[in-house]
Amino acid sequence: MVSIPDNRNYEYAYQQSYQLAVERLAKIADYESLCGKSSSKYLDTPSGKFITLAYLNDTYRVAISETAVTMLSSGEVVPIRDRILILHYLLEAKGTPLSGQAITFKELSEGPVYFRTFTTRTIKHLVANFSENPQALLEAAGPLGGKKAEYGDAAVTIPAFSRVPITFVIWQGDAEFPAEGNVLYDSTVSDYLPAEDIIVLSETVVWKLVRGKP
Repeated sequence: MVSIPDNRNYEYAYQQSYQLAVERLAKIADYESLCGKSSSKYLDTPSGKFITLAYLNDTYRVAISETAVTMLSSGEVVPIRDRILILHYLLEAKGTPLSGQAITFKELSEGPVYFRTFTTRTIKHLVANFSENPQALLEAAGPLGGKKAEYGDAAVTIPAFSRVPITFVIWQGDAEFPAEGNVLYDSTVSDYLPAEDIIVLSETVVWKLVRGKP
């Protein structure tokens, strides 16, 4: 799992987390079963064994022998946080069907423990960047495969992974009530990622939304 270190230790923690994930992936005996649980695709080719999967509206490839993660559209090496999330999603996926029942981060078993960190790293930035113009959230979500959802003043559901949809919600606020935001997940999310990774993934998506804001 991705730990939540202080700023001085982020890079070391990510390197350690990535190496552990690489070692776990190398020990998998049945890659087809692994891929079935995560809605990814296993390819056994003359040039090597690969896994391809969807992540934030792009297709990524994991070269199993090298454990190299690349975005197929660009061929670029993927940032380490994204590499960790991709490997953890593959390794943790249980194949549980989506329930269609939305829950908040605080409703996760470890949600109350990490809620303050989660709020600081996701909801705070969501509200700061979209509360004055909630409709901008809808436009920013388009390149990520986002679709309008019926919550708040504006909401979008983004398929972060095939089986990890995330819904971002904004309430604009007024003279009486302050602006608010929230993030919703399918109730099965813990069958695909632990709480620490859910924080990192949600933060990653929020900043992609902010950078894509019109």
